Amino acid sequence: MLNKIWAGLIIIGLLFAVGQDIQDEISNTYNNGVIQQAPYSYIEHSTNQLSLTLNNTQLNAHIKSAQQIHIHLDANSPVHLQKIADANGNEKLLIARITSKTNTQLALLLPELHWNKLRSVTQAAFDMAKFAVKLAIGLVGIMALWLGLMQIAEKSGLIKHMVKIVQPLLYWLFPNIPKDHPVFGSISMNMAANILGLGNAATPLGIKAMQQLQSLNTDKDKASDEMCMFLALNTSSVQLLPPVTLIALMGTQVSELIVPIILATSCSTITAILVAKLYSRRSSKQDKTCNS
Repeated sequence: MLNKIWAGLIIIGLLFAVGQDIQDEISNTYNNGVIQQAPYSYIEHSTNQLSLTLNNTQLNAHIKSAQQIHIHLDANSPVHLQKIADANGNEKLLIARITSKTNTQLALLLPELHWNKLRSVTQAAFDMAKFAVKLAIGLVGIMALWLGLMQIAEKSGLIKHMVKIVQPLLYWLFPNIPKDHPVFGSISMNMAANILGLGNAATPLGIKAMQQLQSLNTDKDKASDEMCMFLALNTSSVQLLPPVTLIALMGTQVSELIVPIILATSCSTITAILVAKLYSRRSSKQDKTCNS
């Protein structure tokens, strides 16, 4: 289902891009094939460095040959000029052709730009597909590692000891799961990984726990109350330590965020539990009403 949604979004994006590009072609937004007049003046003590005015914007440039000029762009340059330069490989340098020249004015022919938005959408789709493949491959190793550690912890009895510590809380959160079921071990490990800020480690453990919860689910086409509760906990988990990615980005400065992170995630977790419990009770009442 998710693949169909993504495919639909990509198709909508492509259709929108084509429509915009057709409009650009009709109005000739990028002045394709139009010779533009650019007043100029040489920079002092230079024979090829000059300052010219193009599209009411003053730009620095230098003449490379009798028929070629390099125009330097920056963040304040006209957007359409930046797009033309970017399409030709360098967003900071626009290479134009000199068709004629006088003492005060240049006649320039800029590179043509067609179907810009369609190319941008297509490139973005390929970039995201490439990123998705890298992410999936990267998660394979992490999942293999943590699922292997999970099996070692299960066979050594470590998980049973962990479950006993948080047993009262887990039984209250997941009342419909049979006692001593292996899913409690997966949930405990997942919660521990989230609390310690190990998001990548929590992912395979969460997948394993969700698979086990699905095996207990009587209605395979509908998420059970336990699955909803686990998802709520997983997405709003209390974090005693900042996420690893945040530490990598901020370094030692992340210590300033520890207390706000604990307070914010504690509030989010309490809210998630209360809402999940509320909807669970409402669903139970509706089921009882329907049965009666």
